[in-house]
Formats: sequence, C-alpha cells, structure tokens
Amino acid sequence: MNVRRSAAALAVAVAALGTAAAPAAFAADASPSPAGPLPSGLYGKKDPQFDGVFRQSYALLALKTSGVTPAAKAVDWLTGQQCASGGFAAYRADANEPCGSKTQVDSNSTAAAVQALAALGGKQDTVKKALGWLKSVQNQDGGWGYNPGLPSDANSTGIVVGAFAAAGEKPAAVQSQEGKAPEDALTKLAMDCGKGGGAFGLADAKSGKLAPNADATAAGVLGGLGQGLVLDEKARKEAQKADGAPECAKPDDAAQAARNGTGYLLKSLARTGHLTSAMPGADDQPDVGNTADAVVALAAAGQQEQAEKSAKWLSENSAAWAKDSGPAAYAQLILAARAAGMDARDFGGANLVDQLTAQGPKPEATDAGDEAEKKDGKDDGSGVSVWWIVGVGLVAGVGIGILFSGRKKKNQL
Repeated sequence: MNVRRSAAALAVAVAALGTAAAPAAFAADASPSPAGPLPSGLYGKKDPQFDGVFRQSYALLALKTSGVTPAAKAVDWLTGQQCASGGFAAYRADANEPCGSKTQVDSNSTAAAVQALAALGGKQDTVKKALGWLKSVQNQDGGWGYNPGLPSDANSTGIVVGAFAAAGEKPAAVQSQEGKAPEDALTKLAMDCGKGGGAFGLADAKSGKLAPNADATAAGVLGGLGQGLVLDEKARKEAQKADGAPECAKPDDAAQAARNGTGYLLKSLARTGHLTSAMPGADDQPDVGNTADAVVALAAAGQQEQAEKSAKWLSENSAAWAKDSGPAAYAQLILAARAAGMDARDFGGANLVDQLTAQGPKPEATDAGDEAEKKDGKDDGSGVSVWWIVGVGLVAGVGIGILFSGRKKKNQL
C-alpha cells in the first residue's frame, strides 16, 4: 500500500505540528511488510503500524452492515487495542503492555473504533470509555485534531461527530469548556464561496491558511449533517427532498457549510465523475479513495444522482486499487456502493463483501439477504478516507516530516 499522502493533506499535519526537529526527508515503503507475524484476528497482511485500528474498524463495520457477523477474535483484537484512558492508537503490537506517554493515541482511530463497535453491539463499556476520552481531548473551539493538542481539522472533527452519532449521542451536545460544539469548529474550517468555492479546507504547511480540499470537504459535509459512517435513514430521506445543487452562501452555521461543501463536491465530480489528485511533478491521477468518500457524503446530502454516477465510475475503475490497498479500501467501496443504492456483492462484477471477508478470519455467520444489502440503498455508510488517516498518522508518528515526492502517485491518498 502506498501510504504517502498528497502534499495538501499532509500539510495540515505539518502545519499543526510545527517545523522544529523535522527530519530532512520522510518516505514510506509503497508496500510495507510487517516486522513480525500479525495477529490472527487482524484484517490485512500489510504493516498495520499506521492503520491497524482504522482498517480493522472499517472492515468490521462494512461487514456488519452487509449481513456478515465477523469472527469473535477480530472484534476482540479491536477491543484489546484500547488504552486504559479509553483512546485508541493506530496500532499496538503488544496490547498487554500498558499505554504510556509515548503511545500515539489519536482521535481518528478512536472514532472509527467507536462506530464499528457501536454497530456490532455488546461493547457498551468500550464505547463509553472511548467517548469519554474523545470528550476529554476536545479542543476549545469545539473540534478535534488528529492527536490531542493539535488544532482542529475537518477530517478529524467529522469522524468524531460520526462516533457520537453512531453511539446515540447528539454531537451538538458535546461541548468544550468554553461552550463550543463541533459545528462551531466546522464553520470555522469552511471556506467562502469565492476563491474557496464553499469547500472545507486544509491548512497550508507554511502559512497555516486554509486551502480547498475534497477529502476534508467530504468529511466536513458529513460532520455538518451530524452523520456517522452509517447514515440515519430518516435524515437521509429528508435530505433527498432538496431540489438541485445547493446555492453557496456565507457559512454562518454548520448546516450551510455542509450545503456549500456539497456544491463544491458536485462541481468537482461533474465532468469526469471522479476526483483527481497529484503530487508535485507527477501527472494528475484519479483519486479512488476520496471519490468513494464523496459518494457517501453526497448521498447523505440528498444528491443521489451524482452519487450514483460516481459509484458507477468506481465500480468500473477501483478493482486494482482495492486489491493493492487492502481491507480498508474494500470497506470504503462497500459503504460507497450502499450509499448509491448499488449491490456491494455485484459491484462492477465484483463481490466486495467476499473480497473483504477474505482479508481476515472466517466470519461467524453470513446472511446474504440481510436488510443492509438490499438495493434500495437504505442505511448507507460513509467515512473519512483511510489514506488521510494513514498519512497524518505517519507524520504524527515520526514527529514532523514530509517529503514532497515527484514519484508518480497511485490512485489513492
């Protein structure tokens, strides 16, 4: 898996972390191999150091919503990764060792785990502890950064909003000591309708100024709508009453910011049906992962027509990307397929559910006729791109580093 993140996405982590003690260069192996044998309950065969909990959470959630009951040891591995504080790090090779001051506990891994465990059921204590930790590290502006103490960003805030929603709590009621809610932070991270085009932004590495970013926008739209990785069907039906593309206006609240972000995604996808990314010196490449995120965000916002068009593009162009990337990629595609009302078991001729199942231990049970897989698209899913999580996790894990490579980027972040 190519775990490099695009320059724009890595910039937010670098800007947040500062520039002191930065390595001269940082690069990740395009196909990292694990240092030792992996746990039998873990999905995927590649190095889980930067995405173990995240990819496990996405895999469990996607399978559960597809009528598959994951193996108990897969769920136990995930719950075993939780620190005593309630937070989750990206990966702990020895979960018997207590978390210490050097353990890189982060909001994204924790929020993803909450959403998976809430869907699976029976893990209320684990979920409660994780939510308590998330509340304890909420920034005063109402949002979350990747690691505690980092400035709020749309990706992290969006996925944490989803965690509270999935656990049955109202995200708007989760407030900082200064009385700020997640929607307050998201409003500040939304750009204007002029140069910003209504997008949610990522901070520039040098100036700290926001720059429009489709990945952050997909996460911001979901956060602004108060939705998790599995949509509330009632809210979705209400959203579908909207006619046409939303008009961009001053983002005075999170709802308007979400409408603006929806318009930005519609414009970005209108010509080709997919998003595009490139690293400096490389040709533009279709961005499969973020296109999947955009599909679910648009479905949440009631823009089903474009969601279906982009999902159709994914069904024709994502096979190689998913095979190379592993369980989180298959999970993203399953959630995108369901958001668009497509069959994840016949996605461009591929059975995504079987492909994801093959990435981990044999499931307890499979119900191919589960309500979650009906083609009416109910209870669709969405999420923050795993490649954003991996990229920022890499930067946060090594300190402060970035290599703007000229190597041709694969179809992912």
